[in-house]
Amino acid sequence: MKRPLAAVSAALLTSGLLTCVATAAHAAAPPAPAPDASAAARAATVLQANPGAVQGSSAESYQVQSTRVDASGAAHTRYTRTYQGLRVYGGDFVIHTAPNGTYAGSSVGLAAPLTLLTTAKVSADAAKKTARAGFTGKAETVGAPELFVDASSGKGRLAWETVVSGWQPDGQTPSRLHVITDATSGATVGSYDEIESVTGSGQGIYTGTVSIDTTLSGSTYQMIDPVRGNGRTCDMNNGTSSCTTFTDADNAWGTGTNSNRQSAGVDAHFGAAKTFDYFKNVHGRNGIFGNGSGVPSRVHYGNNYVNAFWDGAQMTYGDGSSNSRPLVALDVAGHEMSHGVTEALAGLVYSGESGGLNESTSDIFGNMVEFYAAAPSDPGDYQVGEKININGNNTPLRYMYNPSLDGSSDSCWSTSTKNKDVHYSSGVGNHFYFNLAEGTGSTSYGASPVCGSAPAVTGIGRTKAEKIWYRALDVYFTSNTSYVNTSNPANTARAYSLRAATDLYGSCSTEYKAVQAAWTAVNVAGNDATCSTGNDFSVSLSPTAGSVNPGSAVSTTVSTATTSGSAQTVTFSASGLPSGASAAFSPTSVTSGGSSTLTISTSSSTPPGTYSVTVNGAGSVTRSATYTLTVNGSGGGCTSPGQKLANPGFESGSTGWTASSGVITSSSGQAAHGGSYKAWLDGYGSTHTDTLAQSVALPAGCSSYTLSFWLHIDSAETTSSTAYDKLNVQVLNSGGTVLATLATYSNLNKASGYSQKSFSLAGYAGQTVTLKFTGTEDSSLQTSFVVDDTAVNVS
Repeated sequence: MKRPLAAVSAALLTSGLLTCVATAAHAAAPPAPAPDASAAARAATVLQANPGAVQGSSAESYQVQSTRVDASGAAHTRYTRTYQGLRVYGGDFVIHTAPNGTYAGSSVGLAAPLTLLTTAKVSADAAKKTARAGFTGKAETVGAPELFVDASSGKGRLAWETVVSGWQPDGQTPSRLHVITDATSGATVGSYDEIESVTGSGQGIYTGTVSIDTTLSGSTYQMIDPVRGNGRTCDMNNGTSSCTTFTDADNAWGTGTNSNRQSAGVDAHFGAAKTFDYFKNVHGRNGIFGNGSGVPSRVHYGNNYVNAFWDGAQMTYGDGSSNSRPLVALDVAGHEMSHGVTEALAGLVYSGESGGLNESTSDIFGNMVEFYAAAPSDPGDYQVGEKININGNNTPLRYMYNPSLDGSSDSCWSTSTKNKDVHYSSGVGNHFYFNLAEGTGSTSYGASPVCGSAPAVTGIGRTKAEKIWYRALDVYFTSNTSYVNTSNPANTARAYSLRAATDLYGSCSTEYKAVQAAWTAVNVAGNDATCSTGNDFSVSLSPTAGSVNPGSAVSTTVSTATTSGSAQTVTFSASGLPSGASAAFSPTSVTSGGSSTLTISTSSSTPPGTYSVTVNGAGSVTRSATYTLTVNGSGGGCTSPGQKLANPGFESGSTGWTASSGVITSSSGQAAHGGSYKAWLDGYGSTHTDTLAQSVALPAGCSSYTLSFWLHIDSAETTSSTAYDKLNVQVLNSGGTVLATLATYSNLNKASGYSQKSFSLAGYAGQTVTLKFTGTEDSSLQTSFVVDDTAVNVS
């Protein structure tokens, strides 16, 4: 029986090979170049007129992160987003403007506007303790948790981000682990480490005899590159703290063997220089950081350290097993530093498919640096880490032409790709890039198979392929871009690389078609827009769906963009409306690049149901988008208002309710909010689960549906951080499937007296649902969840 009160007072990141860093860790990265003010001003004007183009709302504000202005005058302005003052992770977007300043489209990661509460139910202290518990290694500091909106999935949830700093279990790899905790349930929903690593005329160990740029100071040469922002290379002397810049009397560095400490320095210095040159000379980016600053390189780090890492500001290389094989190969350097470029441009989230794209981008550019450098002893290829022999059998870490050869990577996309380690989901992007550059079938670098029955691909060459990939990363990718996205198909690597190919080589060009074929060959399909060689435009909606009560209206923003040729007049119309409904556009026509507001008005006789409304834009061609309209109820307004729960105060015992034994009670152990009866869940001080439920029919056509109840929680638990005992409030359908968890309460919410809780049930209008309370209690120390005076009020 219940004890009386007097008696008892979801990784994101897994360790892997050839990994990266998201932001600066133990060294500070140089500041990024300032955005172009005129481009930002044009974007601001467009954004103000087209908030729906970025799934925006009045609760948000936006900050310019960077701008890119093309030679034509077209511009691309990248923004970050805050919602009710909170940072939105995954809420970044890009506004594209035509040379004349008109709207030319957007890149956006959100699938729908944000509509969430911003009050955390889990405390910052609880999040901090969860983060600390999830750190494997030696933690030194745990930062203050930051409340933010996690929209990395395309939908928003309130979460805490806590940074734990210290050392990974090997004692030599620094760590800054970001732990994401759901601010409602307390569950850990993801984590990633800023310090991401390679697990598993001088003479370098791998590059052979090469020229490097150094600085003469007095009579001594220093390994400081005056041509590339004074990037320096130094010797960690097999420690983890101080680093001594390499010096030499005659400017002839290394011997090509590991016995000479300068040899590893030559490889690292050369790799940093060639990576700098590659991005500057091939892509017009002024070095890794975009501001001309050089990259520091630290070699001979740690003891028997089989690793290398990028911390957001510098490169660090270990000497490998027995300190005999430094990890300073050219493609490793290019791979790791390319992560810095990815972070500065798109900031791809390092988990799921966006994490695979992040890793793939570094594999792509690491190999392109290798081709660009043309080092005598390390020519270009499409293998990753083939020189460092981490596997111990002289095999590379990854094969771009057929990723599955490593035994773990995906050569073809599947629904399980998103669940793989990012070093293996990267295989899809790697395979695509190889097919685009070199083609499928037998090649000089290896045989590339197609997936399924996809047709063969003819490559367009590295020069064009690398330009398309960089362009997509630079101006189109968002932080949560993926391979496949059913809720937001525009936010995919296929869609963005096609836009990049169109920009560079034209719509319907050979290059455009090769991008399509290369993605198809790795099983990444897409609903590609019809390409056109004349004047063309696109039509998009935000939001793409809405619900309305009969007699009311709903609105959406209709955005257009010029996709090829010149801007033109676009006139709007709508079809597929239910009877009694009408559509009005304001304005009725725009110049492509502009937007309009569509308002769909219904009458009291409009029949309930879900309708696909086609929104047409007519110009030299007709382009369309689909809006899903849901009309609630049976028409005629709210015909059955009132309170819908039976026996809402429990005064008739269990009438109307289904409950565990002893839940509905008049026991004096807990006071009722009103009357004598209440529902008392748990309170046993032992492992126990109690339930309380009632089915309720919600009439259609009403404007307000509110569940309310009074709740008192008392507990003998003394912790201020751990939710040992919980109460879930859920909505279930007639088949018993949970449709939503409205709230979760725990021993952390204990308080004297009752407090009223209320939730909207408007989303279930016209349905019969079950409202269910489930209390779970652990093995010791009681927590009582007491519910009383419930109601479902409809009006």
